[in-house]
Amino acid sequence: MNINLFEKACEEVFNEELGSNGIGTYGEKTVHSVLKNYLEPNNANHEVKVGSFIADICNEEGIIEIQTRHFDKLRKKLASFLTYSSVTIVYPIPKTKWIRWINPQSGEISPQRKSPKTGKPYNIFPELYKIKNYLTDPNLHIHIILMNMEEYRLLDGWSTDKKKGSTKCDRIPTELIEEISIDTLADYQCLIPSTLEEPFTSTDYKKATGIPISHAQIGLNILNHLGVVNRIGKKGNAYLYSRADLYLNDQ
Repeated sequence: MNINLFEKACEEVFNEELGSNGIGTYGEKTVHSVLKNYLEPNNANHEVKVGSFIADICNEEGIIEIQTRHFDKLRKKLASFLTYSSVTIVYPIPKTKWIRWINPQSGEISPQRKSPKTGKPYNIFPELYKIKNYLTDPNLHIHIILMNMEEYRLLDGWSTDKKKGSTKCDRIPTELIEEISIDTLADYQCLIPSTLEEPFTSTDYKKATGIPISHAQIGLNILNHLGVVNRIGKKGNAYLYSRADLYLNDQ
């Protein structure tokens, strides 16, 4: 983790945006642009054609794809890219998020308000499920980046206060918090809290990780598929799991 390089990438992207259209036109492009400059400062290695597709980054270390959501859209790219080189999927997660509202008529921007939600590495599970069949490929790597962000939203929703159903304009990275690299199947053990006692159910996993039960079930489905946890029985209608210690020690 290089804080200085991250801050430099933020500054370069923000200066470029100030010279164009500013807040309200970028969607996820600011996060994407900052991470692209942070992970590969050499612009010559950005947006490189590899086979029939364009890679966000392609350098001597391989291909890097920055994906804020919709991992299902990566399937065709992965099928192609993985035949050429190693591929790293970078997934940014807002650790702490401050929300600002934009009045679409006046352009006025509200003071920031801290979101009660806190981002965790486990938030990646619903996206990983969309590429589950690729996760065992030794050439595929996952890079989770937790950042603090400001999120800008238009007051154009359907509710009385115009907030529900509103349009997200942009997310602005403000601070780099943590980076997690998953390069081998054994590395997925970082997604099992050390405090989790065995055997455990999806409900136990939900409590330990602080994610919704549906996400906990998806996460354990993935970890079981990868051989990082084992199903060892049932407790009522719930599966019981344990860490696959022998498997992990062989890695």
